[in-house]
Amino acid sequence: MAVSAPALHDALLDIAGAAHVLRDPGALAPYAVDGMVPSAVVRPGAADEVSRVLALATAEKLAVVPRGAGTGQGLGNPPRRLDLVLELGRLTAVRDYVPEDMVATVEAGLTLGALAAQLASHRQMLALDPPGGEPRTIGGVLATHASGPRRFRYGTGRDLLLGARFVQADGTITWGGAKVVKSVTGYDVPKLLVGSLGTLGVLVEATLRLHPMPPESRSWQLGFSSAEAARDFLAALLDSPLQPDRVALLDVGALRAVGLTPDPIALLVSISSVAEAVEAQGGALAQLAAGHGGRRDLLAESIWSGLGPAVAGSILLRAAFEPRRLLDWAVQARSLAARVGAEIALLGQPGHGVLQISLEADDGGRLGREMLLPLRQAIEAEGGSLVVERGPARLKSACEAWGSINPDLLTIMKRVKGEFDPGDVLSPGRFVGGL
Repeated sequence: MAVSAPALHDALLDIAGAAHVLRDPGALAPYAVDGMVPSAVVRPGAADEVSRVLALATAEKLAVVPRGAGTGQGLGNPPRRLDLVLELGRLTAVRDYVPEDMVATVEAGLTLGALAAQLASHRQMLALDPPGGEPRTIGGVLATHASGPRRFRYGTGRDLLLGARFVQADGTITWGGAKVVKSVTGYDVPKLLVGSLGTLGVLVEATLRLHPMPPESRSWQLGFSSAEAARDFLAALLDSPLQPDRVALLDVGALRAVGLTPDPIALLVSISSVAEAVEAQGGALAQLAAGHGGRRDLLAESIWSGLGPAVAGSILLRAAFEPRRLLDWAVQARSLAARVGAEIALLGQPGHGVLQISLEADDGGRLGREMLLPLRQAIEAEGGSLVVERGPARLKSACEAWGSINPDLLTIMKRVKGEFDPGDVLSPGRFVGGL
């Protein structure tokens, strides 16, 4: 027999304490997922409390959506059902940090900004920098596979995650990767968790590869009068011996949003090394840009932590494709946005073929029909993808947040989901193919 609502509330209070269980409708509203308001929010303070909450949820067949800072909560399909939001913001400890090994083990609720502050005294860093990332939690960034300009040199969370401690849907606490105590046979668990949106398990602890902070860093805006000029320059940059550590592409809308000179198209580039190398490579970069008609402006290093407004639209799409096609798809996106009367800002990751498309539109239905679906169809025809990172539930329902997927891959994903979460407790319906 299912437990009554008062008894469930009492059980949650017993696990997390009265101060960390929310049931008042006004307090619950900010935790809604695509318009669905949970019956309760629970904020556990330790991995064993997460375990007890999930064991209870499995026993009572409750649907649970994990949450970090809530920044990436718009990613995914609307959940089929939602009973509990499991907020991990109290899990903020640095469990182990060995500067000599450049490895840290941290709890999933620790924010990128708080971790950066602790690493700074040893001049080390976690090379994950999604736009607006400082308030985002480690667990949330990994679960949504968020990345930023540093991906150009250092890769994504999948490259930087060495090991993971996570809680399975039935409450079992499990390790995978580095510091293995117990592993799930046949799976590279850390790789599976990154980008899984909390549908396979709730990440409570991550062991992360760190990098040294460079002794010197300098950044520039390279402005171009046309996409063609920017495309030629970018191809030359990728083929050159220059070694930038961060590169971002911004269109005029994104440049205005972050307060930079509104060139038709621009690349933000940083070079980090010893001072002599930065000076030499900076000069070579200026020559390369000038040879393609580009203008170079020196930027404050703080620009990299201020890119959040470039992707702050009420609708945010993320496209992935062949890197050489970045400028082509940027032009296509702007053209389609103009056709439906939507304001647009573009933030791209050159070298990796990732383009975030930030939009404001009066008619989300028209935007879906006349922009999102045609653009997705064209990108998918070339082997790419287009997902809805943020947007109204009606847009996701009409267009499917994740796009199409190979049926054979979906079969494998269903099997994995079934093994990790046979009761469909974790974020039911939010992942690819309605998993």
